[in-house]
Amino acid sequence: MAVTLKDVAEKAGVSRSAVSRTYTEGASVSEKTRAKVREAADALGYSPNALASSLTTGRTKLIGLVSNNFHNPIFLEVFDRFTKGLQDRGLRPLLVNLTDEVDPANSIRMLRAYSVDGVIVASSTLPVSFAEGFREAGVPIVHSFGRHSANPQVHVLGIDNIAAGRMAATTLLDRGYRRIAFLGGPESATSTQDRLKGFAGVLQDRADVELSISFATQYAFDAGRDEMTRLLQDRPAEAYFCGDDVLSIGALSAIQSAGLQVPDDIGLLGLNDMEMAGWQNINLTTIHNPIGPIIAASVELIAESLKVDENKPQAQLFDCHIVERGTLRPLP
Repeated sequence: MAVTLKDVAEKAGVSRSAVSRTYTEGASVSEKTRAKVREAADALGYSPNALASSLTTGRTKLIGLVSNNFHNPIFLEVFDRFTKGLQDRGLRPLLVNLTDEVDPANSIRMLRAYSVDGVIVASSTLPVSFAEGFREAGVPIVHSFGRHSANPQVHVLGIDNIAAGRMAATTLLDRGYRRIAFLGGPESATSTQDRLKGFAGVLQDRADVELSISFATQYAFDAGRDEMTRLLQDRPAEAYFCGDDVLSIGALSAIQSAGLQVPDDIGLLGLNDMEMAGWQNINLTTIHNPIGPIIAASVELIAESLKVDENKPQAQLFDCHIVERGTLRPLP
């Protein structure tokens, strides 16, 4: 049978309330009593019941971890880092799949049913209004990889996607490419819109540059492969900024299947620097997205949001940079 709080109290020679206070954050208990309770608990193999504790404290320590793109393998790294980071802070992640969901009302109802203490939206494609819906409902919220705003209504952390688009355009120009293309993710995604804005802003007034634009149906390997297969049927560009590593890898597959070489025939530039991009058979030149620091700062913010009633929304930008590999011409 499971060891109970009463068993620990009897072995430690203290009251049941003393055991309860030992395992209640912020409760008053002497160090001597705490030590006796811990020693008895270890000897009996006792672990406090988190659900029972939440009934006493009114806190579940559950954090809803929300995303809407499980087709992109980069989210394996994202979820790995988030779950470890939250657990290290004594918080419990509740993973929620919101693929194809754009109305926050449904998500808010579901997460309230689980009595989450806060929510992290991990998405670069959802509109700003999605995360703001949680704030309006009184739920502490952090939007990781969200659209940057100078006057945010919720905590937003990520890169400047417009600046990343500019960086991509300059990178291709510096390597002598003049027939240049943008192959983005879904046209409705905020990350696609901002990356294209920065990319086209650099190139559109260049008389010596031929710019073409297309979109994949989603940030996924198959979508990138399908779109590149379509583009190869006409006159392909010299180089593509794919706006995302997984699209780039799909495009790379299509190019190779067509009997063409990268970068000799077509150059590719991705964004994110996911682990797979560095594999020897892929070797993708890409823009590094500092996922680790963004997630660490997001976890810190949600943890702090649980401690205070009002926390002024912050917009944190993180720098990105080019990672040179083998899918673009070398610099002259």
